[in-house]
Amino acid sequence: MSSASTPIFKSMLSNLDYFLVKAAAHAEAKKFDPANLLSARLAPDMLPFTRQVLIACDASKFGISRLASVDAPKFDDTESTIEQLRERIAKTIAFIDSVAADKLDGTEDKDITFPVGRDGTTRTMKGEAYLKHWVLPNMFFHVTTAYALLRHNGVELGKTDYLLGARQGA
Repeated sequence: MSSASTPIFKSMLSNLDYFLVKAAAHAEAKKFDPANLLSARLAPDMLPFTRQVLIACDASKFGISRLASVDAPKFDDTESTIEQLRERIAKTIAFIDSVAADKLDGTEDKDITFPVGRDGTTRTMKGEAYLKHWVLPNMFFHVTTAYALLRHNGVELGKTDYLLGARQGA
């Protein structure tokens, strides 16, 4: 389970961080306030870019913590700048790095109960199903949405940025 979770979360969060680097450079080159990107939405009823980043981090953080039965760090969700979002990603990756592989391995059949929605509803899944069918798709959804929001707003991102981030050419 560690090999199916930790490196994927770290890779995608690192790529998300790279999106933020490119977003800041784009705002500077085009001479506009990068805060405009942070409030971007594709539709009026969707969460803004900032929340997409925070939820991608939280999906990764809580996925690891629930599988490993360790407490997840509490983050206040007050990030309002690109630099603060990058710090949030770094803190999330540091937490993921702090969880030993042996805490994750062997959790395939562990019952994981987690909240779904804001009304207190919970769901229970086995660890492997939870990782494959809830946590990873949720994290990918929010990273992809963040990518789409930046791309829609003119940030020069491509498929290689999504898949490799700053590791291009390595």
